[in-house]
Amino acid sequence: MQNSQYLSAALLTWYAQNRRELPWRNTSDPYAIWISEIMLQQTQVETVIDYYHRFLNGFPDVARLGQAEEEDVLSLWKGLGYYTRARNILRAARVILEKFDGVFPTVYTDIRSLPGIGDYTAGAIASIAYNLSYPAVDGNVLRIISRLDGIEEDISLQKTKTRITARAAGLIPDGKAGDFNQALMDLGATVCVPKDPKCTVSCPWQTECSAHRDGKESILPIKKKAKKPIEYHYAAAVIRRNADILMTKRQADALLANMWGLPLVCLESGISPETRFGHEWGLEVTNTVYLGHVKHVFSHQIWQIDVYSMTLNDESQVDGDHNDRPLAWVSPERLKTLPVPKAFQKVLSLGSFF
Repeated sequence: MQNSQYLSAALLTWYAQNRRELPWRNTSDPYAIWISEIMLQQTQVETVIDYYHRFLNGFPDVARLGQAEEEDVLSLWKGLGYYTRARNILRAARVILEKFDGVFPTVYTDIRSLPGIGDYTAGAIASIAYNLSYPAVDGNVLRIISRLDGIEEDISLQKTKTRITARAAGLIPDGKAGDFNQALMDLGATVCVPKDPKCTVSCPWQTECSAHRDGKESILPIKKKAKKPIEYHYAAAVIRRNADILMTKRQADALLANMWGLPLVCLESGISPETRFGHEWGLEVTNTVYLGHVKHVFSHQIWQIDVYSMTLNDESQVDGDHNDRPLAWVSPERLKTLPVPKAFQKVLSLGSFF
């Protein structure tokens, strides 16, 4: 196995010359680092930067966040996706207020105990904010170490992850945990990328890498294929009352829970959208006009949505709840402040609301 000191020194030298300038690298505040790490899960850096600034402007510290309403947090998260992250951030902030007197915890096990924080995020916060020697192993690190050591076991298996985590931990130099983990993040994002890695151009570990030596860069890492997302076919109703639009707050146990969208029904062969909206929502609609089609891809679902403009025959049908799903007329001004997920932003754009 390669000399750990040499590998660590080579990576840190490379990092000093090639580190990405990112806003969350200009602080040692664990709160800000935590927010950035949660936002960066499954989201590109370029997308996160504006959301990061906006979120910290709205909730500059744990106390302000922990006292916020969920709808306000979701509103600032609007468009970033994976909304469970935002809900867990709020839950964790409340735990910090109640259990840690409003001070972000400094002990790894306490950090790891917070809602929404797993091994990777806890390691990233502990190392970057406090320079504690914990690895931060995500998909990038699994890929880099599997190539470095020529590991041909499936990286989705726990035993392989455990092996790679131990290897990454062994490479952390004393007093340099934060820089080392961020260096690995940058190496995976810019050099040791999934396809066509830049091995011969700028990799600091090129001469020590088993995959490069054996010509297996395109083979490693080995990972079983993810399950194919399930596809659903829906109809969405764009119903206006003057400038207002009829919307619903989604149920707490549904995908995109507690966020705002349009009335939605599953499409069935031989049953008209008008009939479906009558059965499921208690809405008597007419004057149906097809506006277009929207496709939205989640990690585990694909929504195919036919969008229709409709007229509500009796506006009193909006009063109260319909099948426990509240309906409300939303003005253009209020719409700007509501947490509306990307899927429904696409739908609303067909009706000229976004």
